[in-house]
Amino acid sequence: MTTFDITPDKFQHWDFSLDAEIATLTLTVDPAAATFGTYELKLNSYDIGVDIELANAIRHIRLSHPAVKCVVITSGLEGTFCAGANIRMLAAADHSHKINFCKYTNETRLEIEEASALSGIKFLAAVNGACSGGGYELALACDHILLVDDKSTSISLPEVPLLGVLPGTGGLTRLTDKRHVRRDRADVIATKAEGTSGKEALEWGLVDELAIPTEFDEAVAHRALELAASTNRLEGEPVHLPPLEVKVSEDHIDYNWVKVALFDSHAELKVLVAAHSDWLLRTARELDDVLCRLRFDYPDIGTLILRTEGSLESAVAMDSALSDSMESGDHEIKLLWEKCLRRLDLTAKTLIAAIEPGSCFVGILFELALAADRIFMLDGRFEDHDNPLPATSIRLTHTNFGTMPMWNGLSRLNSRFWGDEETLTTLSPISNVNILADEAAQLGLVSATPDDLDWDDELRLFIEERSSFSADSLTAMEANLRFAGPETMATKIFARLSAWQNWVFTRSNASGPVGALQRYGSGSRPEFDNRRT
Repeated sequence: MTTFDITPDKFQHWDFSLDAEIATLTLTVDPAAATFGTYELKLNSYDIGVDIELANAIRHIRLSHPAVKCVVITSGLEGTFCAGANIRMLAAADHSHKINFCKYTNETRLEIEEASALSGIKFLAAVNGACSGGGYELALACDHILLVDDKSTSISLPEVPLLGVLPGTGGLTRLTDKRHVRRDRADVIATKAEGTSGKEALEWGLVDELAIPTEFDEAVAHRALELAASTNRLEGEPVHLPPLEVKVSEDHIDYNWVKVALFDSHAELKVLVAAHSDWLLRTARELDDVLCRLRFDYPDIGTLILRTEGSLESAVAMDSALSDSMESGDHEIKLLWEKCLRRLDLTAKTLIAAIEPGSCFVGILFELALAADRIFMLDGRFEDHDNPLPATSIRLTHTNFGTMPMWNGLSRLNSRFWGDEETLTTLSPISNVNILADEAAQLGLVSATPDDLDWDDELRLFIEERSSFSADSLTAMEANLRFAGPETMATKIFARLSAWQNWVFTRSNASGPVGALQRYGSGSRPEFDNRRT
C-alpha cells in the first residue's frame, strides 16, 4: 500500500529548513529508497515517493508555517539539480501506475502555482546543476528560475529523443502557455537531448536569471528576499497536521470521518458529518488521502459511489464555518478542499452520488455530488424501515456558486449547466432551502429519482452496466464530459496528459521490448516503428 501522508521529519529525499520568511526544500534523493521495485534513484531522479514528500512539504508550509513567503527549491547533490522521473521505474511500472504517477506529479506542480497565486507564497527554483525532464518541469512550476552559469550546466526536455515519449506532464504546455516560448524554440528544446545553457537559455525565456558559481548562493539569497518582499501573505495561526489515522483491511479503508467499503468492481465512499471543531480540516485531508489510495492501489475498481451521512444541521454548520474562514482571510482550509475536489474531478473512475434519507449533501458536500457523472436521489423515504428518516433533500449554499472552482475556472454548477444561464439564474434565489427529489429533478440538479422500491436495483444495474463497458472508453468519455466550457493551462495539461501518455506509453516505440524505455542506458539504440498514425 502506498503512503501519501508523510510529515517532514520522516522525509527520505527532501531536507526542509526554515529561516524567517524563507523556507528551503533541498532535494537529495536517497538512491536506495525506491518506493517499489529494485531500481536505483540516480542523479536526483524521482519516483512517486519523492513527489509525495514534495506535496506534503508544500501542504505543511501552507498550513503550518504561515510566516513563510518564499520557498527555495534546490539540490543537495553536486552537479545535478534533478534528472527527472526515474527511467527504470517507468520501464518497470505497470501502465496504471505510470499514468497516476504523471497525474499526481502535475497536481503537485499546479499546487505550487496555486500557492503562489492564492496563498502569497513565491517559489524560486535555484538550479545548481544539470536539470532535465521532470526536473526542469518542476522548475517551470516556480515563479522564478535562477540557473548556475558554469559553462556546463544545462536544462533539457530529452523525452522525445531519448525515451520515445514526451514532456507531457506540463513541460511543453508551460513553455508555451506560461513562459510564452516561441513554438519553434520549444520544438528545438524538446528535440535537443543535450539541452541548452547560459545566455541562450536566458535569451529564449527558459530561465529568468543567471549567476556564476562563486556568486550563486548570494544570488539565491538576494532573489529569495526580493520575492518574499513582493508578496502579501496574510499570516494566520499555524495549523498542526498530525499523522492521519487510517485502518486498511481487505474490504475497508477507514478514517475518522471518511469510510470506504471495497467490492470487486466498485467501492462506496461515505463522508460522516458532525459539527466538530476540526471536521473541515481532517475530512479534507482524509478524503484527499483516500482518493490517492484508490487511484494507485485499487486500479481494478472502476466505479465509486459517493455517500454522506449525518444531520443537515451539522452539514450546514460546517459549510458556514468554511464560509466564515474564507471571509476572515484564513482561506487555506478552503483551498485544501478545493484541491481535494479537483483531485476527485480527475479521478479515472465512474463517480455516482447516492442521495438518500440520512444523507447531508449540503454546500461543500453537495460539491461531491456535482463532481459525479450521475446523481441518484431517492424520491421520498424508505417506507419499510422501522423508524423511517425524513424524505431525502439537498441544499445549495454560497459555496456552490463559485467559491470552489474546477480546473477550468468554473464552478461545478456552471460546468453542469454550461450555456444554460436561465437555470443558473433560477438556482441562486433558492439557496439555503431544502430541495426535495421532485424539485431537484425539475431543476436539473440530479440525474434520476427512483423510489424506495427501485432504489437498490437502479444502483445495482447501473454499476453492472458500467462494468460491462471498456474501461478505456469510459475514462476518455468521463474526462471529456467533466470539463465543459473554456480551456485553461491546467485542463490542457491534463487532457494532453491523458491522451498522450495513455497512447504514447503503450506504443512499442516507448514500451516495447526494443523500445526506448527498455533500452535506455543499455548501450543499444531503440528500434522505432516510424509509421505516423
